[in-house]
Amino acid sequence: MGSRLWDLLAELKKTCRVVELSHVVSPDTPHWSGFTDMIDETLYNYKEHGFYANTYTIVSQYGTHVDAPCHFVEGRRPLDAIGAEELIMPLCVVDICDKATADHDYAATAEDIKEWESVYGQIPEGAFVALRTDWSKRDDMDNCDAEGNKHYPAWGIDALKYLVEERNIAAIGHETTDTDPAVIAARDGFPCETYILDQQKFQIEVLRNLDLVPPTGALIVCGFPMVKDGSGFTARCYAVIED
Repeated sequence: MGSRLWDLLAELKKTCRVVELSHVVSPDTPHWSGFTDMIDETLYNYKEHGFYANTYTIVSQYGTHVDAPCHFVEGRRPLDAIGAEELIMPLCVVDICDKATADHDYAATAEDIKEWESVYGQIPEGAFVALRTDWSKRDDMDNCDAEGNKHYPAWGIDALKYLVEERNIAAIGHETTDTDPAVIAARDGFPCETYILDQQKFQIEVLRNLDLVPPTGALIVCGFPMVKDGSGFTARCYAVIED
């Protein structure tokens, strides 16, 4: 007994590799500073109960996580309204590492996206566009100055409007804990995060290993619980890359 899909999977496993894009979940996992660390408590143990189980106390947007549209915009889609068919997408990785290194407050622009397209071709409709900054490699992702102000790069509003209005992407992702650069979020709130979620798109924050993914040609698979009316949850994401 065989299956075309099984044969395709066997072929993919021979010709492709998988890159983990999520952080390990623990009390030490990088997360937004406004959220408390995860608490991990043993509920049942082998010696007393014959099996092992834990209780985790964790905020919904912890570590690598999905933000549903309703996270910022009342009336927009919660997690349980995101269909399973939406969770595998073409993956485009836009690299702004050099600009982010030179300017820790850098906001990606529409021109950055257009420059990427001039090299790699037009971003396809329904794509997941990830912003590579290599910020996940830093020990201190908040990068606070002497006055305690955070400094990290992220998206600019014109870049997101271009991706949504001109390319009709499905979702975005980034390595930092916010969609907006920290200085913009501190000054103006969260214009980029509010915009992208208001468009009924979801996003994945606190990604890693984007340096191991090619700019174009890979797939991303995103997994997270289908929480009723959920605003977000810790996510497991990976890229499938043709060798």
